[in-house]
Amino acid sequence: MYLAYSPFWLKWLYPTLTWHKSREEKYVYITFDDGPIPVVTPYVLNTLKKYNCKATFFCIGDNIDKYPSILSDVIAEGHTLGNHTYNHLKGWKTSDSDYLDNVRKTSLLTGTRLFRPPYGRIKKSQITDIRKHFPETEIVMWDVLSGDFDERITKEQCVKNVLKHYKNGSIIVFHDSLKAFRHLEHALPIILENLSEKGYQFKTL
Repeated sequence: MYLAYSPFWLKWLYPTLTWHKSREEKYVYITFDDGPIPVVTPYVLNTLKKYNCKATFFCIGDNIDKYPSILSDVIAEGHTLGNHTYNHLKGWKTSDSDYLDNVRKTSLLTGTRLFRPPYGRIKKSQITDIRKHFPETEIVMWDVLSGDFDERITKEQCVKNVLKHYKNGSIIVFHDSLKAFRHLEHALPIILENLSEKGYQFKTL
């Protein structure tokens, strides 16, 4: 189960994590998890370019090692990189030492100060370890989840999840993965078009 938005009590439990940016101006922050991979990430890059949208890509280290040229394309287009662990680990089911090693392995590949825990699941002890060993790291969550990974919902619902819940400063999650591609291919251009028409600008984290 998941919510298309982040409830206040979750932000209260983890107040040091980044859930959204300033609500003062008409900016939104488009993010992608799980890439880079063939077909999907290039589609995302082409679509973002059409809307002059710069985004943040939270990359899996194993995919970086498999597809370095696609990562190079992400960088060349002016997008920002984030760390999403090397093996897409579930923090709740992983020892703190193994989790930190996995984060470190991807950090060496990306050199980024941004980190997002896969599934949004991370122990407070793992947060403490990451901040101890990587003090400049910003742990980024979200306040809008598209649900593009969920094969049980329709493509239209994926669009609705975003357009119903976004606000100024929202951090919106999509996935450049094969599992999400059917929904993403439909939803991404519609959402970018809608936000552009409403005068929103796209910023990277």
